[in-house]
Amino acid sequence: MKTRSVAVLAFDDISPFHLSVPCMVLGELAGGFELTVCAVRPGVLRSSAGFALLVEHGLEALRAADVVIVPSWPDPARQAEPELLQALRDAHEAGAQVVGLCLGACVLAEAGLLDGRRATTHWGYVDAFASRFPAVRLDADVLYVEDGSVLTSAGTAAAIDCCLHMLRQRQGVEEANRVARRMVVAPHRQGGQAQFIEQPLPRAGRDARLGELLDWLRANLRDAHTLDGLAARLAMSRRTFSRRFHALTGATLGDWLASERLALSQRLLERTSLPMEEVAEQAGLGSAMSLRRLFRQKLGVSPAAWRQAFRGGQANGQGGE
Repeated sequence: MKTRSVAVLAFDDISPFHLSVPCMVLGELAGGFELTVCAVRPGVLRSSAGFALLVEHGLEALRAADVVIVPSWPDPARQAEPELLQALRDAHEAGAQVVGLCLGACVLAEAGLLDGRRATTHWGYVDAFASRFPAVRLDADVLYVEDGSVLTSAGTAAAIDCCLHMLRQRQGVEEANRVARRMVVAPHRQGGQAQFIEQPLPRAGRDARLGELLDWLRANLRDAHTLDGLAARLAMSRRTFSRRFHALTGATLGDWLASERLALSQRLLERTSLPMEEVAEQAGLGSAMSLRRLFRQKLGVSPAAWRQAFRGGQANGQGGE
């Protein structure tokens, strides 16, 4: 998936942080994008931090973009201008991916672009969102969710995860990891991960051992792992292990392993010319058929298409669909 142009909407009372996230991830740090900040009416806009912004481009930039991003809206009850809503509909109809970061999902919903679709937003505003937009299939427990050509994220830091996800789709795992390292953030948090993780960093004792287990699992993804076997490894009951694993990672063991195996597969396809069967074996997926199934389910493309997109001519002759 290639992108030529990205339009980021700015408006009065915008959060500088939320505006800066797509500008940094897809503009300042990543190459290959033409990023434009635009507004309903170009000129001077107020920020929520007390300083002003000068925006030179109008909605024509939004209508012409391959990706349109609406950063967090100031208030879920605040209505957007009719011309903005129409411009969003026009962009979506023309084939653009439309993205709502945090409360930016409210604007997409007001434009009717989320009706019948899965979407998410900041956990603190889910009741207000659901009340105002009952036609949206709101999933309040995830970091970001993609439904067709519409992508929405949870609050604040999840906007970084969402933008890294877009970068990963278009320029591959290695480039997304490079940008994440520059920003000193986690390179990949799966969209389905919970917004709330009860214990983001392991404490002393058993939970520190669980953190060490995650490192060991990442180094041994090619092996088969069971809930009972891992629980026994830490001398825990199955129930206790499951509860602590979810508290630490925000995911079930199966979902976490699938996410890690997918990420490893992506790296192997981008970095090496290994046959598909070997990629599947190293990632612990068992067969090329399982590898293809996971890629289709999570990314909507085949492993061969992923390799071709990010290795080009280097991938000739190495594995099929």
